[in-house]
Amino acid sequence: MPHGRFGYGATVTFEPGQVVTRRYWRGGLCTWVQPMRVIADDADGLLLWSPVGSDVARLVDADGRNPHDLPVDELRDPRLTVGAWERYDVLVLMPPQAAYSVWWFFDDGVFAGWYVNLEEPCVRHPGGVDTTDLVLDLVVSPERRWEWKDADEFAERVGHPLYFDRATADGIRAEGERLIGLVEAAEFPFDGTYTDFRPGPDWPAPRLPRDVEAAVRDR
Repeated sequence: MPHGRFGYGATVTFEPGQVVTRRYWRGGLCTWVQPMRVIADDADGLLLWSPVGSDVARLVDADGRNPHDLPVDELRDPRLTVGAWERYDVLVLMPPQAAYSVWWFFDDGVFAGWYVNLEEPCVRHPGGVDTTDLVLDLVVSPERRWEWKDADEFAERVGHPLYFDRATADGIRAEGERLIGLVEAAEFPFDGTYTDFRPGPDWPAPRLPRDVEAAVRDR
């Protein structure tokens, strides 16, 4: 994802404690907006935190469908809809130039497993980071048992003009398989790093602006 795609220029760095937005785009539509607190921004990548109850906005159409149900160009009158982040507190690492992010899930402070979200390398802007979700994901248990997620949806999107051709899809799966190798070898970031993470006791849950569309106007 080159910087020119979104019109942003020089690299932006973020400070610990800062709240930024993590956004997904597809076909000119913003499909996801999540405000997250910066834990670190260093050689390992951008590390972000969001607890249960914080805001997240997802693209939902007039029939209640979302981009998991249909390609984005088939959604009827889609709008960003704000809800609460549920079930797990989440720590997200976006390594530099990586085509994935790694998520640590915590259930009432106890590490509950990893999630690997395959996505285009992020583009930074002053308010946060933009990427494009690549549909296929991995779920990894604390014991490092893994399984593919959304494989059927991924297969259905191959060949769609707003998604990926066969060669690109093969590359996405190959990156997932490379990460599976790291999981099985218990290599970073699946080596126990951050599994004992604890948030600051006084950190408020990140919130989106009242007008969520305002969070995507700087595209």
